[in-house]
Amino acid sequence: MLLVTCPHCGPRPEEEFTNGREAHIARPSETETLSDEEWARYTFIHNNEKGWMRERWMHAAGCRRWFNAIRHNVTSEWHTQYEMFTPLPDMPTQEGRMTSPSDSPEAKLEA
Repeated sequence: MLLVTCPHCGPRPEEEFTNGREAHIARPSETETLSDEEWARYTFIHNNEKGWMRERWMHAAGCRRWFNAIRHNVTSEWHTQYEMFTPLPDMPTQEGRMTSPSDSPEAKLEA
């Protein structure tokens, strides 16, 4: 069994968690003016590249709170979990080295 560390509750079995897709995606500000195609692109089209990703997770069978995590989507290795609206932690590279959050594409979206 894989243990996932909820930033609010501590280590819990992986079955208690629900994946909420890629984290740090900027929501369109004028949603009522989007075409169906633009809304579908925001809702359904994601990077989903192999390797380390920032993802949103919810502790569905526990505190029911959302948090972000850095997880390798091929090996299911969890690097770190962090609360929503906190500074971005360093992202591991594919070789395992750390990169600065300001180097990531997500940092440019949040600026």
